[in-house]
Amino acid sequence: MIYLIGVLLLLGVMFLPQYATRRILQKHAVPRPDFPGTGGEFARHLLERFSVDGVGVEQTNQGDHYDPSQKMVRLSPQYYEGKSLTSVVVAAHEVGHAIQHQRGSGGLATRYRLAVVAGLAARVSQVALIALPLLAGLNPGLMRLAIVVIVVGILLSTLVHLVTLPVEWDASFNKALPILQEGQYLSPGDMAAARNILTACALTYVSASLASVLGALRWLRWMR
Repeated sequence: MIYLIGVLLLLGVMFLPQYATRRILQKHAVPRPDFPGTGGEFARHLLERFSVDGVGVEQTNQGDHYDPSQKMVRLSPQYYEGKSLTSVVVAAHEVGHAIQHQRGSGGLATRYRLAVVAGLAARVSQVALIALPLLAGLNPGLMRLAIVVIVVGILLSTLVHLVTLPVEWDASFNKALPILQEGQYLSPGDMAAARNILTACALTYVSASLASVLGALRWLRWMR
């Protein structure tokens, strides 16, 4: 019974923040006629205001993000074209990453390099996982090597998640939130909602990091 309660609590910690974040983002994604521009236009305005040269803004279907290799702020269509509080906050957050890149702060470059390595390791780990049942019957030594490859891939993914936390926190609360407040882009009520949006998004990174750590620990325990 205690084990079941513990599992339920862990599942709640990992998945409830994601559910709550979706609800908050949707709540504030309602079009606002009083806003002078879209999320894409606001992102361009902030890049110009803070003299972040050489960075563009475009739509994407791959999720909102800043690509340091292409120097591009990418927003999903609903935020790129939308005039909503969520559009403005998400745009400010992604521009926060562009400012990190320009200033060489926030660990963005480290996160990006780790993510590239972790992506390659994840693909190799997938091949090792598929081959694991076959290797178990043919060669126990190669099977153990495949398990090591899988665990290394998981550990690298976990490291990326842990490095991501301070990077995202800095972009949200040391960049986006002060920009919105000091620029007086939002009313006091909207500022409170903007803080809620950024906090909810931060919690999803915490839950993702926790899930990654638990996954790594499970594999390490199984490997022992």
